[in-house]
Amino acid sequence: MINVAIVDDHKILTEGLQSLIEGSGIAKVAGVAYSAAECRNSIRFWNPEVLLLDVGLPDISGVDFCKELKESFPELRVLALTTHNEYSVVRQMLEHGASGYLLKNAMCEEVLAGIKAVAEGETFLCHEIDLLMKRPKETQLWLSQREREMLKLVAEGLTNTEIAERIFLSPETIKSYRKNLLLKLDAKNTAVLVRIAIEKKLI
Repeated sequence: MINVAIVDDHKILTEGLQSLIEGSGIAKVAGVAYSAAECRNSIRFWNPEVLLLDVGLPDISGVDFCKELKESFPELRVLALTTHNEYSVVRQMLEHGASGYLLKNAMCEEVLAGIKAVAEGETFLCHEIDLLMKRPKETQLWLSQREREMLKLVAEGLTNTEIAERIFLSPETIKSYRKNLLLKLDAKNTAVLVRIAIEKKLI
């Protein structure tokens, strides 16, 4: 039986995953954490072989946490499980040591196949991500109208609170948009984000 841990802040999803894994006959769930901090406190006790990791955690980027986990536990197989289907995010996760990448809309069979494959030392990409990684790189970046609007306001030097007031969303929502933009454009900070946006003629 493969020992699996889940790190994701969506309770309904984690409960569904637990049921799926426990009923699979190939794996069992050693523990569930809803944040990176919770995971740090329990991972040595769980001792998982495979860790299902959401990219969008509430306290740290899943990309950075993946790197941290692999540095502390080189034998651990990290399987990203997320809604992010952007090329740059997938590439960053794989570069930081993830063994596989699944989208949250993946079929149950694909989730179990992913767990089994990475536990055996293979790299596993769900079908949609596999196709994405094979496409020409120039076509990878797609931003919604709202994200383009956000980029423009960020480039104007507005704070999250000012942007929130301008487009009638909460500062927390704006913070989430900004975090996603940094991930999508593979930018380390806001200054780099703006430079990339100008270079790629996104604003």
